[in-house]
Amino acid sequence: MVRRTGRRPGNPDTREAILSAARSAFAEKGYDGASIRAIATGAGVDPALVHHYFGTKDKLFLATMNSPVDPVDLITEATAGDRDEIGVRFVRAFLAMWDGPRGSAAVALLRSVVGTEWTAKLFREFIITQILRRAVPRLGLDPAEAHLRITLAASHLAGLALARYVIKVEPLASSPSETLVAAVGPAVQRYLTGDLPGVFPA
Repeated sequence: MVRRTGRRPGNPDTREAILSAARSAFAEKGYDGASIRAIATGAGVDPALVHHYFGTKDKLFLATMNSPVDPVDLITEATAGDRDEIGVRFVRAFLAMWDGPRGSAAVALLRSVVGTEWTAKLFREFIITQILRRAVPRLGLDPAEAHLRITLAASHLAGLALARYVIKVEPLASSPSETLVAAVGPAVQRYLTGDLPGVFPA
C-alpha cells in the first residue's frame, strides 16, 4: 500500500503542529474566518485528524488559548438561578476557577495576553466568540446593549484577576474569596442588568 505524501502521520508532533497552524489561522483570520480545512492544510494533515485530536472547532480554539475552563461551564453556572444574583454567581464561579487547580493555567494565559499583540488578538477573538455569543442568549439582554454590558463586566473581572493573581496587590491578593464576591458581585450585576446612566437610558 502506498502512503500518501504531504500529510503528517499521527505522531506525537501532530497535535502541536495542528495547534501551531490553528494559532496562526485564528490570529490572522479570526475565529469565523479560520476553517478546519485551512488549519489542516497549514499543519500538513487531513481535516479528519484535526477532528480526531480536538473534536470541534470550539474545542480547538480553546486549546490554542490554553484556556483553563470552557466558558460554557462558567456561563451556565452563573446564569442558573435568580437573575438578580447573576453578578454574585459570576464572580464566585470566576474566583473558584482561579483559586482551584486550574488557577496556574489561568495566570499563564493572562500573562501571555498582556505580553504580545498576537496573543491579545487571539484573546479578543476568545471574548467575542466564546463568551459574548454564548452569554447573550442566556442573559436575555437587549442585543443593542449586550456587547458593551458584557465587556464592561469582563474588564472588571480581568482587572480583578490581574491585581489578585498576577501582580498580587495586597490586601486584595489574600482577601477571602467571599469578601470579593460580596464587593465585586453587585458591580458586575449592575454592568449586566442595571442602570448605566449616560450609557443606556433607565
